[in-house]
Amino acid sequence: MPPNNTGKARRKHKVTFPNASGQTIAGILETPTTAPTGYALFAPCFTCGKDVLAASRISRRLSELGIATLRFDFTGLGDSEGDFSETNFSSNVEDLKSAARFLRDEYQPADLLVGHSLGGAAVLAAAQDIPEAKAIVTIAAPADPDHVLKQFSCALDTIQQHGQAEVELSGRPFVIQKHFVEDVASIQEGYIHRLGRPLLIYHSPVDQVVSIDEAADIYNRAMHPKSFISLDDADHLLTRREDAIYVADTLAAWAKPHLKQQTNGSK
Repeated sequence: MPPNNTGKARRKHKVTFPNASGQTIAGILETPTTAPTGYALFAPCFTCGKDVLAASRISRRLSELGIATLRFDFTGLGDSEGDFSETNFSSNVEDLKSAARFLRDEYQPADLLVGHSLGGAAVLAAAQDIPEAKAIVTIAAPADPDHVLKQFSCALDTIQQHGQAEVELSGRPFVIQKHFVEDVASIQEGYIHRLGRPLLIYHSPVDQVVSIDEAADIYNRAMHPKSFISLDDADHLLTRREDAIYVADTLAAWAKPHLKQQTNGSK
């Protein structure tokens, strides 16, 4: 549902919308104080919520630069309904499509798809079903979703034998079920080559979670126009504020030619 915009003007709106199963997904829409030049949809990293530093800082800065940005919690995370253990990469892609539908119905179609880490892989996979997006951006993303299995490789045998295992990710316990492993392994490569839109790839050469080789793989699979921006000594989660601001500033400049001026603002 759209936010209540009565009363004092705000730039940060709490919103909700249903996922493909009818569960409620929670999001935050950051909007500029003037009519937005475009709308972006931001997909956070694996097990990260909408309030993780990279997502919140980049989204806020993009709104300051005129681009309204929706960030959200995937099913089973943060303020969204659902059980994380029942989700997988394919359900993340469906959540992205639901978020795009929400923007399309309640505001303006998403001009930009932006994804961080596994969220970047999800953006690449979802793009074919979000044709209104004019450009795609990945940040520290793997070329293939099964790369995420490296984060809990020591538990894969247990998952295979017992159907699930509790693993620690980003200092928190999560239950990973066998269907998650099978799902990421089943994703067929090819959608990167078929994007058919400008692509911007961000990656740090010192990323300890997702190697910069993954960025090279994405770049080589994609057709032109495509661009790469190095994040130099940034960490995977972009925990330093200046790294997130750099991403937002350069992203807005790169995206400008691909955005059309919005004249009517939000509905």
